[in-house]
Amino acid sequence: MGRIITVVNQKGGVGKTTTAINLAACLAAQGQKTLLIDIDPQGNATSGVGFDKTNSQQNIYHVMIGEIGLADVVQSTSFSLLDLVPSNTKLVGAEVEMVNLKERENRLKAALEQLKQDYQFLIIDSPPSLGILTINSLAATQSILVPIQCEYYALEGITELLNTVRLVKRNFNQSLKIEGFLLTMYDRRTRLSIQVANEIKNCFKDRVFEVLIPRNVSLGEAPSFGQPIIHYSKHSQGAKAYKSLAGEVLLRG
Repeated sequence: MGRIITVVNQKGGVGKTTTAINLAACLAAQGQKTLLIDIDPQGNATSGVGFDKTNSQQNIYHVMIGEIGLADVVQSTSFSLLDLVPSNTKLVGAEVEMVNLKERENRLKAALEQLKQDYQFLIIDSPPSLGILTINSLAATQSILVPIQCEYYALEGITELLNTVRLVKRNFNQSLKIEGFLLTMYDRRTRLSIQVANEIKNCFKDRVFEVLIPRNVSLGEAPSFGQPIIHYSKHSQGAKAYKSLAGEVLLRG
């Protein structure tokens, strides 16, 4: 059975989608059959692996409202062992349409049942919010990976997120655990990055991944080319960091 990991942080701009894309790609590159599930209406994980997010093809929206099964929307990417469940702005409407649906918090969990045996990893890119789509991601997953940007107010919103995680664990997913906290946009030349990294490590101890994701030009460029960093610039510091993250995730399994 595949390991399901949701990358989550309701605060935007922390490297959430970058992490989902590149963790999935690096796991695939290490021989793990991986499914990247984009459940963010922005659809950036979709475009980040080379798909047109403006395409009106069936996607995760149609799955969430019960029109079709998850297997019907899986797309093969151009990267070996990496598949995608795409998203686009249609998903915005799902929040409203799901209000009166039965078991609305468990729609994604139910959809994953037909596919989790087919993959070694399923990586979910959740929205930057704590709405019903994120609740679905938390209810469906085995663990969460929380990217935290190395800047002032780094811990802003984390308490709220962890409270939501506790509520979901109590009501929908008793086995939910924290995979780890990931420090992103780290700049070893600045005192601020060092201070924030130390603060996070003091707060969350061994639940913080050892690897630090650096500020890296190639990481910023890769999505515009529809490529994960290990394919866009495989020798960059960003590529090395996400390879290390994938290694840590494999070891923690």
